[in-house]
Parts: sequence; structure tokens; C-alpha cells
Amino acid sequence: MEKIEHIGIAVKDMEAAIEKYTLLLQTPCYKREEVQSQQVVTAFFQTGPNKIELLSATHPDSPIARFIEKRGEGIHHIAFEVKNIHTELERLKAEGFNLIHETAMEGADNMLIAFIHPKDTNGCLIELCQKRS
Repeated sequence: MEKIEHIGIAVKDMEAAIEKYTLLLQTPCYKREEVQSQQVVTAFFQTGPNKIELLSATHPDSPIARFIEKRGEGIHHIAFEVKNIHTELERLKAEGFNLIHETAMEGADNMLIAFIHPKDTNGCLIELCQKRS
């Protein structure tokens, strides 16, 4: 793992959340993107070396919608940047981690992504991400 790439926050109202985080972080949202495979709209903020990703559901049965219904708005995941996501997924599987995605998929912000099940990480959903070249 290279570094924490971003922290994902699940929100109900993307427009209101963007306004709030723009004021909080004193920086504008630099990118908005829909990720159809995850049924989510994302908005990114850069603050120093750190990124915050807001996530809002585009479908009532999406993972984000189910998360908000069950737990409410808040931190959804922590994403770690890796050099080679394919190698890292193989390593984690060999170590006995339960992977939600055994192969990487396209994610927001020009990343390949995969998730580790929170049951294996003390209740925290972990996202692995690698910049697409």
C-alpha cells in the first residue's frame, strides 16, 4: 500500500454536500463523475495531499443507497493507492481476505478499483485503487 488515496463519504443530497464541503475545505469540487457500474455519482475535493470523495446513489438499490439506508450518511470507505492492483488482490486473497471484487474494475477519477469486505477489516470498507495509465 502506497498511501491513503482518499476517504469516501456517502451523502443523500450531492448538491447540498458539495456546498457544505466547499465551505468546510475552502476549495471547490474539482471533478464530478458518474460511475454507472457502481450506480453512484462522485464529487472530489483536493485539500493538500488529501482527497475527499462524496458519493451519492443514482439508483435506490445501489450499494451507496443501501449503506445510507442501513447506517445513514457518513464515512463509507478508506481508499489506499497501490502500485499494482492485480498483484495486491492476489496477495490479499492468498492471505485469506474476503474480496468483494476479485478483479479490478473501472472506478472514478481515472482509477482501477476493488474492495475488501469490511468483515475482514474490523468493520471498515477498504478500497484499493491504482491510477490507470
